[in-house]
Amino acid sequence: MSTGLRSGQVAEAAGVNIQTLRYYERRGLLAEPERSNGGHRLYGEDAVTALRVIKAAQRLGFTLEEVAELLEAGRHRHGRPVAGLQERAAAKLAEVDAKIADLTTIRTALTTAVEAGCDDLTVCAQSPCCPIPFTDLAEENRHAGPCC
Repeated sequence: MSTGLRSGQVAEAAGVNIQTLRYYERRGLLAEPERSNGGHRLYGEDAVTALRVIKAAQRLGFTLEEVAELLEAGRHRHGRPVAGLQERAAAKLAEVDAKIADLTTIRTALTTAVEAGCDDLTVCAQSPCCPIPFTDLAEENRHAGPCC
């Protein structure tokens, strides 16, 4: 292969830096490119598309591990039932909805605290007229499971 895009060209076209490009190669998200006679990496246009897909999937909330699984599932479907984008997108959507619900609870509590003029958490928590639902928030946190 004597023609192709060099690393800098691919990175620029996809809107990433060269270190990101190489990292994705090491992770197996991008196929290892061919080399020029001088040893330079030479990529096809499909590398730019692959990088754009990876970055878009990350913006949608998918981890690199999940992106790798999606890419792998797409490569090996061949009529076999493999969990693809539909199933994984639905699961990610459920995660996003849960996060939105949590953030809505947090926003409501913070708005209430700001509107009530709360200035000291400890004093406020001990006051019977405190508008922040400390007990409810602590209970929700406890039922959320371990954070690690």
